[in-house]
Amino acid sequence: MKKISLIIPCFNEEDGIKYILKSVPSYIDEIVVVDNNSADNTAKVAGQYGARVVFEKQRGYGNAYLSGFKNATGEIFITMDGDGSYSLKDSTRMLGYILNNGIDFVSGCRFPLNDKKSMRILNRFGNWFLTLVFNLLSGRNVKDSQSGMWVFKKEVLDKIKLKSGGMSLSEEIKMEIILHEDIKFLEVPISYNKRVGETKLRRAKDGLLNLFFLVKKRIEIFFRK
Repeated sequence: MKKISLIIPCFNEEDGIKYILKSVPSYIDEIVVVDNNSADNTAKVAGQYGARVVFEKQRGYGNAYLSGFKNATGEIFITMDGDGSYSLKDSTRMLGYILNNGIDFVSGCRFPLNDKKSMRILNRFGNWFLTLVFNLLSGRNVKDSQSGMWVFKKEVLDKIKLKSGGMSLSEEIKMEIILHEDIKFLEVPISYNKRVGETKLRRAKDGLLNLFFLVKKRIEIFFRK
């Protein structure tokens, strides 16, 4: 009896968003696609498949998500990238932990990869290293700090502080969640597929920015308490 919103940030993902929206489960009540200043037909395609399109002109993965969180009206949020690399089939099982097991935030873990061709070796190493740093800083044992597929109760957003406008929002939201004593976190395995279309990830630059952000975020949370 909970209203469920699917939130998808997109930057030039007209092919990927079409692939995703062709098979949206019936239990999803609202689809919010955040067009992050795309130059292609992302917004048009999303609208054709019944999504409510929100326009966020300030570029950035985090900015798109923050806009989506603000505009979605559901009580439970499902998030995923707009490139078709995540599967909505996994959201059913993840949602079950929210509805039946008292979990507040479920994060998908892509490793070990079901298809090794879905992620380049350098990307895999970068994910491993950032997750290692994440765990050292947080004192927890997360397996995929960079995953972009989550299912969570909207109410947890009132208990945390999100600031990142970039790719580091993925690690920021997890660190905020797992270090909050009143929020129950769970990580579960999910499938991961080769993305549809060209990647937007800048491996070296985004990796370094994420690394510096992790350290800064942990210090911020420490002094906040």
